[in-house]
Amino acid sequence: MNTLYDIERVVPHRGTMLLIDRLLEWDSESVAVALRVPADGPFNTGEGVPAWVGVEYMAQTIAAWAGCRARRSGGEPSIGFLLGTRRYVCAQAHFRPGAVLRVEARCELLGDNGLGMFACRILEGGNELASANVSVYEPADAKAYLESNEA
Repeated sequence: MNTLYDIERVVPHRGTMLLIDRLLEWDSESVAVALRVPADGPFNTGEGVPAWVGVEYMAQTIAAWAGCRARRSGGEPSIGFLLGTRRYVCAQAHFRPGAVLRVEARCELLGDNGLGMFACRILEGGNELASANVSVYEPADAKAYLESNEA
């Protein structure tokens, strides 16, 4: 069984930008996390959290998977980048405050160059609310990558 790390140990996000709460399970190909949709926060509107924030829920879930893999091999989680999404479909316009969501990501493709594609979904009480294919990039040296792109 894989270690269920505290979420802060496997993702770089902090404060109000840490949108996922708890690691539920992970293995070499997939991960599941839980979150409670906050009643207030940087994305809340009067109706809840807009559905498009689900893409970030998915991206942070993928970051948790990458962080778990890094921790298992004795390393530290590194910075990754959300490149985009294909076929994001959400059954509702907002996630309601207080809802407990399960976010799952399954690695479909992971290249040696750091590019990855994940099949993701968001569930509430076993009902699928959203799904997408999410593309990410984790450079070997994020700091060097960012500095090289500043020019």
